[in-house]
Amino acid sequence: MTDSTPETRPAKTGHALIQDYLRTLDGSPGVYRMLDAQGAVLYVGKARNLRARVANYARGTGHSARIARMIRETCSMMFLTTRTETEALLLEQNLIKQLKPRYNVLLRDDKSFPNILVAKSHPFAQIKKHRGAKAEKGDYYGPFASAGAVNRTLNQLQRVFLLRSCTDATFSSRTRPCLLYQIKRCSAPCVGRIGLEEYNALVADAELFLQGKTTRIQADLAREMAEAAEAMEYERAAALRDRIKALTAVQSVQAINPRGVPEADVIALHMEGGQACVQVFFIRGNQSWGNRDFYPRLNGVESADEVMQAFLAQFYDGKVPPRLILLSHGIEDPDLMTDALSEKAGRKVTLGVPRRGEKAELVENALRNARESLARRMSESAAQQRLLEGLAEALDLPAVPQRIEVYDNSHIQGTNAVGGMVVAGPEGWIKSQYRKFNIKGTEITPGDDFGMMKEVLTRRFSRLLKEDPDRQTDTWPDLLLIDGGAGQVSAVHEIMAEMGVEDIPMVGVAKGEDRDHGKEEFHRYGQRPFALRMNDPVLYFVQRLRDEAHRWAIGTHRAKRAKATMANPLDEIPGIGAARKRALLQHFGSAKAVSRAGLADLVAVEGISESMAQKIVDHFHKG
Repeated sequence: MTDSTPETRPAKTGHALIQDYLRTLDGSPGVYRMLDAQGAVLYVGKARNLRARVANYARGTGHSARIARMIRETCSMMFLTTRTETEALLLEQNLIKQLKPRYNVLLRDDKSFPNILVAKSHPFAQIKKHRGAKAEKGDYYGPFASAGAVNRTLNQLQRVFLLRSCTDATFSSRTRPCLLYQIKRCSAPCVGRIGLEEYNALVADAELFLQGKTTRIQADLAREMAEAAEAMEYERAAALRDRIKALTAVQSVQAINPRGVPEADVIALHMEGGQACVQVFFIRGNQSWGNRDFYPRLNGVESADEVMQAFLAQFYDGKVPPRLILLSHGIEDPDLMTDALSEKAGRKVTLGVPRRGEKAELVENALRNARESLARRMSESAAQQRLLEGLAEALDLPAVPQRIEVYDNSHIQGTNAVGGMVVAGPEGWIKSQYRKFNIKGTEITPGDDFGMMKEVLTRRFSRLLKEDPDRQTDTWPDLLLIDGGAGQVSAVHEIMAEMGVEDIPMVGVAKGEDRDHGKEEFHRYGQRPFALRMNDPVLYFVQRLRDEAHRWAIGTHRAKRAKATMANPLDEIPGIGAARKRALLQHFGSAKAVSRAGLADLVAVEGISESMAQKIVDHFHKG
C-alpha cells in the first residue's frame, strides 16, 4: 500500500487540476481523496483502476450538479494504492467514517449492538446482556436491535429456563434464595436447590431456544411433565406446566418467525424528499431479534443503489455480517461487496434481492417500516423547523439556529458538582453531542453556580478555539441557553468576552413568579427581561430544552454521587484488587475493621503477604 500527498498547485482547481494528476497515476486499485482550499476532505472514493476513475472527473461535461460542484471546489487530491479492490473498499469506508466528507453518503448512527452472553467461566452458567469485544468465555447470541430487545429475551429465558443472572460474587455469597427464585425466575443453584447436571440441562435448552429450536423444547417439556405426573411428582409436574405456559406465551408474542430463514439481516431502503431511511431487521435462529432504523446523510441526488452500497460497507465495518443479507435494492458492485463481507466474516456471505416467497415478504415488511419511519421523521423535522423559526423570531436572532447548546449545573451543597450540556438542532436532540463536565476547580466555593458555569464554558470554548478556530465545522453553536437570570447572563457574557467569543447569541431562562412553568422570563445581556405568552409553542419548546439540560445534569450528578457513596477505602490501596478486597471484607466484615487491624491479623487473611499487610497499615496510618 502506498500513499501520495497533495502537491501545491495554487493556480489550478477543478478539471484542470485533476488533469494534471492524471499524468502521475497508473491503473492500480486504490482510494482517492478530493480536498478543498482549506484542506478539508470533500469526498473519498475507491477505484479498481485509479487512472480510469479519476479521468472521469477530468471531463468538463456529463456530471450531475452535485459532482460538478464538488469538482469546482477541489483544490488538491490524495491517492492511496492498494493490492486489491476489496482492500480499497474496506479502506474507503474506514476513511469515510473517520473524515466524514461532505459529499459522501454517511451513516450517522454507528452504535454497537448488544448480544446475549451465556457466560461459562463458572460451573453454573450465567445469562446476561453483553456489548463490546467478545473476550469473555461463553456463547454469544446476537446481535439484537436494542437493549430493550435483549432485556425482553432475557426475561423470557428466566421465565422458561430459570437460569441465574447474578454475578459470580453474588452467587458465591448467597446463603438463601433471592427474590427471583420466589417469583419463579431462577432455580437458585447458589444454595443447592438444583444440581449441576440438571442446571446444565436447562442451559442447553436455553441455547436451543436461542437457536430457534423451540418446538423440540416444548415437546421435551411436555414429555417430562407427563412422566412426572405419572410418577405422582405433582409439584415437579406443576413447575414444568408453568414453564410450558411461559414458552407458549413467548412464541405467541414473537411477531416475525420465518421458517425458511434461520439467519439473515433484512435491509430495506426508502428515499423521499432528499432524505433516506434504512430499516434493518435481525433474524437469528428463525426468530426476529428486533429492528433498527438509520437515516444516512445524503446530498439529495444519490441513487438508491449508491446509498445502499455505502450503507452496507459502513454498517458492517466493525460488525460480523450474517450468512445471508436480504436487500430491497441492488447495489452498484455486488460481487465486490460479497467478497469484502465474506473476507470480514471468514466464511461465505450471500447478498440477495428476493422477488417472491417468504424472503420477499420479509423485505416488504422492512420496506413498509422504512417508509413509515421516514414519513414520521419528516413530519417531526417540519414541526421542529417551525419551532426553530419561532424561536429565532421571539429572541430576535440574526438567523434560524441550527445548533442550540443548553447548559446547567447540578450539585448538593457543592458536593459531586457537575455541569451538563445538551444539544438540539433541526432534527431534534443530538445526543451524540451531549457532554458532561466534572467540576475540577479547587478555588470554586462550594455551591458557587457562577464559578461552576465559568469552568464549564471556559473548558468548552477553549477546546473549540483550539480545534476549530475558523469555525469550519458544525460544532460551533448558534445559540446558548443558560438556566438562570440576569446574574448568570452577566457572568456568562464576561466569560465569553474574556475568550473573545462575543458574537454567539446567549439567553438566560429564569423561572418567573412562584417558580412556575409558563411564567419564565428571558434575559439577554444589556436588555430588559421579557416573557412569552403562556400558550406559545415556542415557550413549551424552550421549557423542553431547559428540562432536558436539567435531566442530563442531575442524572450525571446522581451517578457521580452513587459512585462516591459506593467507594471503599480499600480501593485506594495499590495492589488491592477485587480478590484481595473480597478476602479482607469477608475476614474482617468492613473496611473500618480492616483499618484497625494489626499486621499479624492482616497476614492471617488468604492472599495478604507481609509486605501487602504493611502497605495496608501504612495507608490507614499516614503521618
